[in-house]
Amino acid sequence: MTAQQPLTYDAFVELAAADPAVVGLVLKGSRAHDGMSTRHSDHDLYVVLADNATTALTRFAGHRTAGLDLVVISLTEFRAAGMPGFERYALARARVVLDRLDGGIARILADKARLDADEAFRNAGGLLDAYANSLYRSVKNHRDGQVLAARLDAADSIRFLLELLFALDRRPRPYNKYLEWELARHPLPGWDTDALLRAVDRVSATGDPSPQRHLFARVEAAAREAGHGEVLDAWGEDLGLMRPR
Repeated sequence: MTAQQPLTYDAFVELAAADPAVVGLVLKGSRAHDGMSTRHSDHDLYVVLADNATTALTRFAGHRTAGLDLVVISLTEFRAAGMPGFERYALARARVVLDRLDGGIARILADKARLDADEAFRNAGGLLDAYANSLYRSVKNHRDGQVLAARLDAADSIRFLLELLFALDRRPRPYNKYLEWELARHPLPGWDTDALLRAVDRVSATGDPSPQRHLFARVEAAAREAGHGEVLDAWGEDLGLMRPR
């Protein structure tokens, strides 16, 4: 490999597939999302090694070029990747390139794509409270003439809202880049995708209290149905400021 002849994705896959220490190859990022790659997209590849394996491929750990990023990792480390963590969505929608574990690599990815029921419930409770907090601050600031603060708090609320909605469906939230892609292929139950995205866009851009309140009404109903009424009731009379008028 030289500066004139960088290691390509295809060449590395061929090299790795010939090494018995490699039990899996997993492609993540734009190349793993149909229709999302561009001429600027590189190949983000996990190279999963059998635990305690010895291989010369470890020399590629941290390899990063404009066309190929490699993560060389043991099977045990791969099971734990993103559990929890920012990497979870990327692996949840990753593509299996090689699986020498009779579907074991695919099952690991499937586990990352589905939150445990207790984990999802705990996460949703905290996210609901954070969403309500930002929403409350936004509508209060708008009432008091603090337009910039209201808009910034509204934008913050959307981050918590999206994480909450996906947690309620026991899924990791997609990165912003993949939000529309994800919802087009895997809609959130009970939500009209186009209407939700329009509301998210409007709230983020304007901080207008009216769409925030109407969105909150939908969220409150879904959260109470999921068993999070106690989190909402802790807000007491302040809920009146967040609900539609």
